[in-house]
Amino acid sequence: MTLSKIRLELARNQDFPEGSSDHGYEAVIPLNADGHIDAEEWRHNKARSTVWRFWDGEPDERGHLVHRRGGTWAFHYDVRGDSEEDEPGWKFDTHVFKIGEYVSLREQDGELRTFRVVSVRRA
Repeated sequence: MTLSKIRLELARNQDFPEGSSDHGYEAVIPLNADGHIDAEEWRHNKARSTVWRFWDGEPDERGHLVHRRGGTWAFHYDVRGDSEEDEPGWKFDTHVFKIGEYVSLREQDGELRTFRVVSVRRA
C-alpha cells in the first residue's frame, strides 16, 4: 500500500508573509517511492484518496482526489458535486510530494495559490 497522508499549508504570500498553518489541506494520496502520485494505485484506492480543506473563517470541506480528462489531478468536494468547481493541482502529475517541497492549486475562487508540504506519512 502506498497511501500517504500529506499536509499542505499556505506558503508565504502577500497576505501571509510567514505563510499560514490555518489555511491548507490534508490529503490521503497514493505515492510511489519517488513521491509522485501513483495513478495505478489510485485506481485501486479511489474511495480512500480523500482531501480535507481547512481554511480559517470558512467551513471545512471534504472530498476526494480525482483524475480528470487530459491527465490532470484535482480535489473534488462531495457537497459541491460540480466538476467545474474542482480545485486542480498545478502539475500534480510531475510534482514531488516531499517535506519542504511546494505545490500549487487553483482554488475555488480562481486564484492559484502555493502550498508547502509540511508532512508526509503513511496513511
